[in-house]
Amino acid sequence: MNDLLCRAPIGMFDSGVGGISVLREAVRQLPHERFIFFGDTKNAPYGTKTREEVLALSRAVVETLLQKGCKAIVIACNTATSAAAAALRAEYEDIPIIAMEPALKPASLLHRDGVVLALATPGTIAGEKYAHLYALYGDGVASLPCGGLMEFAERGELDSPALRAYLSDLFRPYAGQKVEAVVLGCTHYVFLKRAIGRFFPGTPLIDGNEGTVRQLGRRLAEKNLLAPEDQAGDVTLLSSGGEEPVRLMERLLALPNE
Repeated sequence: MNDLLCRAPIGMFDSGVGGISVLREAVRQLPHERFIFFGDTKNAPYGTKTREEVLALSRAVVETLLQKGCKAIVIACNTATSAAAAALRAEYEDIPIIAMEPALKPASLLHRDGVVLALATPGTIAGEKYAHLYALYGDGVASLPCGGLMEFAERGELDSPALRAYLSDLFRPYAGQKVEAVVLGCTHYVFLKRAIGRFFPGTPLIDGNEGTVRQLGRRLAEKNLLAPEDQAGDVTLLSSGGEEPVRLMERLLALPNE
């Protein structure tokens, strides 16, 4: 029975396609695992919804993934983490639930005499999780709520004049300042890294994907749920928004690593 459970898939979800950036890292670190990724593209974005709305949507997705036999859940969405992670862990005590958080802690290690820019959705920045992290690691951090930015990734628009104009307006107040790091506090923003990086050449762009997947591996090991090495890993992509978002997910998953 335990061998069957070890071979069960890991469920991962996001409000849309951004969590594919976490999935890419998970496939790299845990090559023997099977993954089912669910993008709730029909209801994206989560970042402008109320906490109650995000919790209800997240609960529905988790139920879908558990019905497919998933042995663990990864919330590959900072907004859903802030709104729903604590409640979901209380409701599903027997299932490991691993969640994202904006990478303020690693960014704080780089902070000296400049500013750290933390980019996130309005919902993430307004949440208790972010407030807690900011209280611990927010010295020198400027929080930038980025309403509308994740939609560029949702459209597969990873570098365009419209995106560059959006970012130019967003970063204009910090022109001429020393920016020591930029925190990509939404999984979608990882796919916009090249466009964002043009405004800050040589500046570290930090996301929480690697640490989240390391935590997933640790939790699976603690529960004796790691897949056996004779299992070939695979990925199943699902979307509440039909086939077009799945095609975009496939394209993002296949992008070369930068």
